[in-house]
Amino acid sequence: MKKVTIAVLAAGLLTLAACSSDLPADGDAAAPAGESSSQDAGNASEFFDQAEYDRQLALRDATPEGPADKPWEQALEPEMVDTSEYAKDGPHKVCFSNASVDNPWRQVGWKTMQAEADLHDGISDFTVLDAEAKDDKQISDIQSLTSQGCDALIVSPNTTATLTPAVEQACATGTPVIVFDRGVDTDCPVTFIHPIGGYAFGASAAEFLADEVGEGGKVLGLRVLPGVDVLEHRWAAAERIFQERGVEVVGAEFTENDSAKAKSVVSDYLQREGQIDGIWMDDGTAAVAVLEAFEDAGAEAPAISGEDQQQFMEKWKNENLTALAPTYPTYQWRTPVIAALKILNGEEVPKEWILPQPVIDSGSLDQYLTAGMPPLHYGLCGCQDMPGYPERWQ
Repeated sequence: MKKVTIAVLAAGLLTLAACSSDLPADGDAAAPAGESSSQDAGNASEFFDQAEYDRQLALRDATPEGPADKPWEQALEPEMVDTSEYAKDGPHKVCFSNASVDNPWRQVGWKTMQAEADLHDGISDFTVLDAEAKDDKQISDIQSLTSQGCDALIVSPNTTATLTPAVEQACATGTPVIVFDRGVDTDCPVTFIHPIGGYAFGASAAEFLADEVGEGGKVLGLRVLPGVDVLEHRWAAAERIFQERGVEVVGAEFTENDSAKAKSVVSDYLQREGQIDGIWMDDGTAAVAVLEAFEDAGAEAPAISGEDQQQFMEKWKNENLTALAPTYPTYQWRTPVIAALKILNGEEVPKEWILPQPVIDSGSLDQYLTAGMPPLHYGLCGCQDMPGYPERWQ
């Protein structure tokens, strides 16, 4: 029987989607998964990288390699690396240093990762330490795990720069290291697993809204926090597209992912502007509250971008909204477990394992919406065919 060792302290359920990373100095704000944040707030141009922007937008049209029905095993433009030096007989002890389980996105992902580990007889012991969104704890966790005889170490870094030395030290032990969801400033991990990124997310939403509202249409941008790279990338991409397409951005307001604040901001803009044609969001958690502001004002629902969160998709379906959901798929939590076993079998893996980042539109909405799931569930969990679904995720 597989031994599962989990050291995870109870964490409050925060209403941040896909969040945590390099934190602001006060430590109160969590940054989204996938890219690191800066401690200094700034405008989007400080974070803009033209080459990376161009790369991510091009990757949206790339044809993924891998099983057609398993996007968590697919890769975009992979460059494979030899892992024969890590091959060893199993079953294996696989260890995981997790940044946190402090928000719905990470909780859905963590359930999915556990379900993936359960599928593999090649894993005899899945040992997990949770850093509770604390850099110092994760550094200690990684040091502890590398002394416990792990055959492979998976790391989801809490922050990028601060965790880099700890990851480098883990690599130096000879244990194969798999980093996912957020990167580190070193190429020593055997593979780095992540979806396309923030520019692709923001651009897809902005292109959709520009098509819907037309030149001269009024769009309100709702942002979560300043100074967080992945969010800044989303907005930087959107700003450029809105400008190119002649869309009027009436404002870009930070809501701190507080649904009540987001609703209040939208109500104020409706009173001031009289009409808003579109809502762009860099995080979809407050989407339902935003739409309620229009309802309260007796205004027609705008074109809106959200995410693959259950409550938003239900409202979209029930009210036939004009909507789009760029995603940061939670199915990526399956991939590190699969990668660890491939590496321990001496099989090639992509050095940078870029996963497809689907965009949900009205035509694909039913594919990701499942009746009876919790409001904060994410449709792209990749868990629909896993044992225990849906109960395990409810």
